[in-house]
Parts: sequence; structure tokens; C-alpha cells
Amino acid sequence: MPIRKLRDFLDSNHIRYFIISHSPVYTAQEVAASAHIPGKELAKTVMVTIDGKLAMAVLPASYKLDFDKLKDAAGTRDALLASEEDFADMFPGCEVGAMPPFGNLYGMKTYVAEELAEDEEIVFNAGNHMELLRLSYADFEQLVKPLVVPLTVID
Repeated sequence: MPIRKLRDFLDSNHIRYFIISHSPVYTAQEVAASAHIPGKELAKTVMVTIDGKLAMAVLPASYKLDFDKLKDAAGTRDALLASEEDFADMFPGCEVGAMPPFGNLYGMKTYVAEELAEDEEIVFNAGNHMELLRLSYADFEQLVKPLVVPLTVID
């Protein structure tokens, strides 16, 4: 989803948001440092497969995904990290690794780490490696309707 499409979606839902531009960087920790955002406040999207279906796990940039916790939350034994080949075509206009955490727009479940749900705002990649979006977590939750669950271990 290119930034324009995402902005149109947010605008059509009357959501207040801010765009943060930064120099091109590719890891979540580099993004956080470049944009001067603590790693625990920046959300990263990790693509996973659960029972063979793509899903998004969204967690703080400075944390790691705990697959045992994800499996418990999904009620399955089958949860794996998705390969780029599994999802590269799912997000036209997005750079790989910069997908915004809006699984609902792509017909997939979105699991969000409890730590992010505790914050007033959520900040995430906006489809590329040079822009972030910041909006209220309440607005994000209203639009995406994620499953808020324990997902993380500290990196």
C-alpha cells in the first residue's frame, strides 16, 4: 500500500495522523534512531504464516517475536516466519519490510503485542523506508481491530 493509498484510507475515516520523514534506513532499530523514536515505541510488522495463512505480528522494534506466544494466541502449533516470496506480491507499491500494520486491508489477521496497546500512539513504516506514520493507538485499533496478545521477548 503506497503512502498515498494509506493516507486516503485514513483521511476517509477522519483519522488524525502525522508523517515523519527520515533518511533511507532498513532495520527497525535504524528507523527508530533516524527518526529519534525509542525502539519500544516504533511498531514493526513481522509477516508470519499461521496454519498456512499469512498474518501480521506487530511488535515494538526493540523486541523479538516469541513464536510460542504467537502459537498460544492463535491456538495452533503451526506458526512460522513467512518468507519474502510468501508475501512480496501481497503489497503492491510497498517496499518489502516496510508494510504498514493494516492486515485488515489485505484480508489477514493482525496480532499486536500488548506493549503497543499500552501506548497512546503508534508509529510505523508507511510503505517505504523513508516515511513513518504516527496516529493514536485508539484510532489504529478502531480501524484494524487487531488481536492484542502477548507476543514478545526483549531483544
